[in-house]
Amino acid sequence: MNKIIIAIDGYSACGKSTTARAVASKLGFIYVDSGAMYRAVTYYLLQNNIPLNDVEAISKALGSVEITFVRDEAGNPITYLNGSSVEEEIRELKVSENVSEVAAVSAVRKAMVRIQYQLGESKNIVMDGRDIGTVVFPEAELKIFMTADPKIRAERRLREWQASGVEATLEEVLENVVERDHKDTSREDSPLKKAEDAIVIDNSFMTFDEQVAEVVALAEERINA
Repeated sequence: MNKIIIAIDGYSACGKSTTARAVASKLGFIYVDSGAMYRAVTYYLLQNNIPLNDVEAISKALGSVEITFVRDEAGNPITYLNGSSVEEEIRELKVSENVSEVAAVSAVRKAMVRIQYQLGESKNIVMDGRDIGTVVFPEAELKIFMTADPKIRAERRLREWQASGVEATLEEVLENVVERDHKDTSREDSPLKKAEDAIVIDNSFMTFDEQVAEVVALAEERINA
């Protein structure tokens, strides 16, 4: 049996993280939520009133940021920032509105990629993000690029926020989704794009179980090759 890396990239609110988490669970792999890492940095900068347009200040602040993952009783990774759980805080609207700007800072990306490299050294991991298959693990044995209609993605994200008690309108969420798409695909450093050998999954009209099953089947082909 082969050890592999599964890289899942795609647009915001495509269900990358939930799909990656489920795939990792079914395969017995380690799941790494790279998006949570950028969210944690963004949350730290906001909490400490560090201007998001001050690259020098952000670069300096990274020395005070420690991001780790601790698994809960169900095996799900919980994001910790400097020793404290921030899993709920990093999903809030304020963080969502600013994470793409922070993620575009080269110093931030380099710091996060170093951590991601280390996590992937032993393989048998599933990592999702926006540049996993193109920058972090271009040699990954399985690359997935997930997409879906923007309005459908906005509706999904709105349900997530409402379930967490966050108040927002569909229009606000759709605006956030479209703005993030633009920022993610147009940034200079590691923009979101499909790797040449990535398999595209448009899950606009797929059930969650269907998309998980498709990725698992593709992974098993490579594991057993």
